[in-house]
Amino acid sequence: MSGRSILRRIDWISVIIYFALVLIGWINIYSSTFTDDQSSIFDIGTRYGKQLFFIGVSLVSIVIIMALEVNFYERFSSLFYLISMVSLLGLFVFGKTIAGATSWYDLGFFNLQPSELAKVATALALAKYLSDIQTDIKRRKDQLYALLIILVPAILIIPQPDPGSALVFFALIFVIFREGLPLYYLAIILSVILVFIMTLKFGTVWLIIGLALLIILLYALKRKTLKIPVIPLSLISVAVILFSLSVNFVFNNVFEQRHRDRFGLWLRLEKDPKKLEQIRKSIGYNTYQSEKAIESGGFFGKGFLEGTRTKGDFVPEQDTDYIFSTVGEEWGFLGTATVIILFSVLFLRLISLAERQKNAFARMYGYGVISILLIHYFINIGMVIGILPTIGIPLPFFSYGGSGLLFFTILLFIFLRLDTNRLKEGF
Repeated sequence: MSGRSILRRIDWISVIIYFALVLIGWINIYSSTFTDDQSSIFDIGTRYGKQLFFIGVSLVSIVIIMALEVNFYERFSSLFYLISMVSLLGLFVFGKTIAGATSWYDLGFFNLQPSELAKVATALALAKYLSDIQTDIKRRKDQLYALLIILVPAILIIPQPDPGSALVFFALIFVIFREGLPLYYLAIILSVILVFIMTLKFGTVWLIIGLALLIILLYALKRKTLKIPVIPLSLISVAVILFSLSVNFVFNNVFEQRHRDRFGLWLRLEKDPKKLEQIRKSIGYNTYQSEKAIESGGFFGKGFLEGTRTKGDFVPEQDTDYIFSTVGEEWGFLGTATVIILFSVLFLRLISLAERQKNAFARMYGYGVISILLIHYFINIGMVIGILPTIGIPLPFFSYGGSGLLFFTILLFIFLRLDTNRLKEGF
């Protein structure tokens, strides 16, 4: 396919939104890191200068991605996956430790985070495996292999330790559900999460009472012709109770204190208002200051470079994980709403593109892209506004970070390249 043909067929809606997010992100990185003694936006010694450099690198990567044949990505997906796993293993020997996590390679001018490469490679490998004609996701063996593709990078990343990045890989499970994995697996996963949270919040005794009331209600409302399987229901109830009894042990003996504190703050486990406020200002300091920064922005915001909390460095990591708080303070509700709308339109557009693919590999990879971007977006925004516990993952295309911007760009534009080869016309 010629370059002119690719330009005609590429989805320009997604491309325009991508550039809008990158531009708005860079403006807020500039604002959150700018000081009076810095002048040139091309100063590589500054964070906004480095980010501008990686925007240029990302543009070059887009050209390369679009120049390669479509079949290249499917043909070499297994090799990409193998290389990314080796790069993760290499961190245990050659990795550089930053903020307590050995997650980077020191390449001199910049630090490379291989977990970002692994996201792209895992999405490609999973799409390749699921689209193979010999794969039947209804079979337990194939379900296990698909799950292992997701688990291997997560297992290698957790000991760094970087649980936030490891969590992102589990979002790819939704690709397997889209391709036919029975929904009862999803019900089990959601039930485990719900029981875990309910046990921490209310305790096992109240959980058992609630379970008993639910069973009574089920029998009271059931139709006469409907038979409720007593033995399976009893086994499920026993499993729920046993899991609930194990939650406190796991929470107190497996989780680290910082994780317990974050969950305690998120679920408001501390009942004393004074102690809760003290926790918010210590363990939850980042989120507390982020909420205050966004709140101070009001509807219209304080204006570009006018954020007092941003200029005063009240919010730690404000150009990376907490970049959204800069938007809230300086651009107000209008700015945050604009960013949310842009991301929402991008996700809807990508879903539309994925659904219109006749090629199974392209469709599955498309949903992998959506899953990875969506979990980053949901967790990052939720963390910044205080509705989710603190998990250190960036906002795609927005947060400072060369590796993140480069590989998010690669992740997205590989799919847009695959979409240019679709056989079915879309809107």
